[in-house]
Amino acid sequence: MIKKYKAMVLSCIDPRFQSIVYNYLKKKKLNGKYSSFTIAGSAIGVTAPKFRKWHKTFWDNLETSIKLHKIEKLIVINHRDCGAAKIINGKKTFDNFHETKIHKSSFNKMKKRFKNKYPNLNIETILISLNKTVEKF
Repeated sequence: MIKKYKAMVLSCIDPRFQSIVYNYLKKKKLNGKYSSFTIAGSAIGVTAPKFRKWHKTFWDNLETSIKLHKIEKLIVINHRDCGAAKIINGKKTFDNFHETKIHKSSFNKMKKRFKNKYPNLNIETILISLNKTVEKF
């Protein structure tokens, strides 16, 4: 029997955010109800041209998770003070405004591609800070 999971969670590899992400998902009562894919930058890692080689791996994994786990939603969790955002920003000004712009762009790219490929599934995009503040996009 194939178990139906509620979601697939895309999050970042940053060790500072592992417990924050876990506790956020626990609070939403998702323990044991999600597949997980962790990659540097989360949505940035699977949308930014700088990390193009990683993109196919994520989308192939998502397709497999949908088939195997019958997920209904993709939850994308990016975080503040993101090293991947700093990498793609280069030497330009990197403040809260510019970082938010990078995250928002990655979320918009994720939503567009996800909705084109999976119009009947849902996507949730959030940005979490080290102080555990959650912003939904």
